[in-house]
Amino acid sequence: MLITDLVYIDSTGYHFSDYPAFLAWLQNEYRAIYGADIYLEADSQDGQFLAVMAKAFYDTAALGASVYNSFSPVTAQGVGLSRNVRINGLTRRLPTFSTVTLTLVGQAGTIITGGIATDALQQKWDIPTTTIPGGGTITVVATAQVAGAVTAAPATITTIFTPTRGWQTVNNVGAAVPGVPVETDAELRLRQAASTANPSLTVLDGTVGGVANLTGVTKVKGYENDTGITDGNGIPAHSISIVVQGGVSQDIADTIGVHKTPGTGTFGDTTVLTYDAHGMPLNISFERAVTATVQAEITISAGVGWSSDFVALIQNAVAAVINAVPIGDDVLITKLYAPAYLIGTAAGQTFDIALLEIGKNGGAVGPTNVTMDWDENPVCVPATDITVIVT
Repeated sequence: MLITDLVYIDSTGYHFSDYPAFLAWLQNEYRAIYGADIYLEADSQDGQFLAVMAKAFYDTAALGASVYNSFSPVTAQGVGLSRNVRINGLTRRLPTFSTVTLTLVGQAGTIITGGIATDALQQKWDIPTTTIPGGGTITVVATAQVAGAVTAAPATITTIFTPTRGWQTVNNVGAAVPGVPVETDAELRLRQAASTANPSLTVLDGTVGGVANLTGVTKVKGYENDTGITDGNGIPAHSISIVVQGGVSQDIADTIGVHKTPGTGTFGDTTVLTYDAHGMPLNISFERAVTATVQAEITISAGVGWSSDFVALIQNAVAAVINAVPIGDDVLITKLYAPAYLIGTAAGQTFDIALLEIGKNGGAVGPTNVTMDWDENPVCVPATDITVIVT
């Protein structure tokens, strides 16, 4: 056997053998030099030396696979993927911070500097420098201290973390507007694929690709009703509806106006005035995605080697799959078992899943798929929405 049988590139891609194959090859070569009767088991010095060499060969081959795969956005990871998509004019999106509207009550004239409020989960929200007016009540927009999709239900931010004389109460009437975590590899691959649809054969794909490439847009999905009657989603006849998560409304409307077919109607809960190439005013409507929080409850049976550190790994893996589900698509429970099992990792061999259940918007969880409305975007925060029960 030649070393080229263990590592090679052919028409189907890059291939390399596993560690035992490298070790066996080195042992065979060693015996060809020093004789077939030489002792090379793991308790010998020569055997240990060959094991070290085999591990170095295997690691080098694995590194070669990573380098080879980094040349394609389909297989690249991390920084390699970030560099790849720049060919399409894309950059990996940075995380943003959640915001929430708070009602502060206190004595008139009280100045709140460096104020912090906390919610029921002890998440901290920064309050801008504020002076309570004569009426004793003021509304401000607070920002989460941690970047990403930090959520807070109505009436849960009620604790003053930085007591200030004259500041009496704090509360949030509405839910927090979630930020977004740093863009994952899976999300960036989807956006890269959508961006290549700009010069596509279909106008709708081109419109979706154009909107997906806008700064701040994290997800987008397009619907078309080419019939003569209003469809089941409420989209009027001969109209399109672009459902968007994130982004600036004016930019979105301008992009839809440029890409859509003349005479095609637009539908959604947000309408923005834009202008065509001739300066004529045009009202463009699109739909803002509705956040649907998806919860999962995973009951596992711990085995040999189990560590409580694996809980976070399970939470992150399952949440990543849920967050990658496109707008309007159902969350399929069968798709969550592989990430929940941490397939391909040593940690995945230390436990078994007894029960996996999912739910939506704080409702009851169950062993069935979670159905999304056409404009709903599934969102899952690992630490708060994924519960792992260890038995």
